[in-house]
Amino acid sequence: MFKQKKVSSEVQKVEKVKKVEKVAPLVTKPTTGIKLFGVWDTSRIEISDIGLKPYINLSPVLVPKSGGRSIGKQFWKSKKSIVERLMNKLFVPGHKGKKHWRTSGLNTGKSATVYRIVKSTFEIIEKKTGSNPVQVLVRALEAGSPKEGITTIEYGGVRYPKAVDLAPQRRIDLVLRWITQGAYAASSAGKSKKSIQNALADELIATANLDQAKSMCLKKQVELERQAAASR
Repeated sequence: MFKQKKVSSEVQKVEKVKKVEKVAPLVTKPTTGIKLFGVWDTSRIEISDIGLKPYINLSPVLVPKSGGRSIGKQFWKSKKSIVERLMNKLFVPGHKGKKHWRTSGLNTGKSATVYRIVKSTFEIIEKKTGSNPVQVLVRALEAGSPKEGITTIEYGGVRYPKAVDLAPQRRIDLVLRWITQGAYAASSAGKSKKSIQNALADELIATANLDQAKSMCLKKQVELERQAAASR
């Protein structure tokens, strides 16, 4: 008699659990539907380099311009959209020594100008390759980022170079600098008739396709890694 009561009580509990499961609604994650520049979707972009994945931010954003509001610590620039970091590099594409390489023309710090440059560049890339330009940008970052670099060590009053492994943050900084430098060198700013939009698009496509003959970024990468190999 006691066993029958125990079994019947357990059956009632199971039936109550089933009823609760049927009534409970399904919880789904909300989708933003936000596209870059209102055109390109960044939710399906693939990053094959595991080391660079945490440092390439592809979060959905309509206008990649934060105005530095997300910068509070040393490495918070990785929290910014990778497209915004490309735009920031276009303001001052690297240095020569301790001086700015270019300080006039398109490098005057006007955000609207850089916004139009990057958007037009992505339109050109999409027309030439037929693929998502953000995916081409990611492939270029993975292909052009160096894995080794050199540092200077002083021992006994003598300085000599030493090969070191580069941090992912440093790799992204270098490849963005080299891409923008190569684009400006090949554009009208570098005494050529090519516009900066076409020059930047060609540089990104050549780097993504591992075309060292056309990519200044890949030439810089190979040179740095060659120096690192000689300094081991």
